[in-house]
Amino acid sequence: MIPRIKSFETNDDWKLLVTFDDGFRVCYDVKDDIETLEDFKSLTTEIGLWSLAQLDTSRTCIYWNDRIDLPSDTIYEYGIPLN
Repeated sequence: MIPRIKSFETNDDWKLLVTFDDGFRVCYDVKDDIETLEDFKSLTTEIGLWSLAQLDTSRTCIYWNDRIDLPSDTIYEYGIPLN
């Protein structure tokens, strides 16, 4: 089953704090994606783009535009668990 995102927030240090429907909370560091994925680099070069993060209607993806998105299962699996 694909994990659904209940809520999220962006931090100034390129991290997402994400809470899932099952109560699991993680901190996902987007810096690695920015360094390795070409499309993600625009998060640092386009002023204000980072703050435009949105949750899709299915609640299974955080996205910034039609080229930059993070699926919830990736965030769930690779995020650092928060207590």
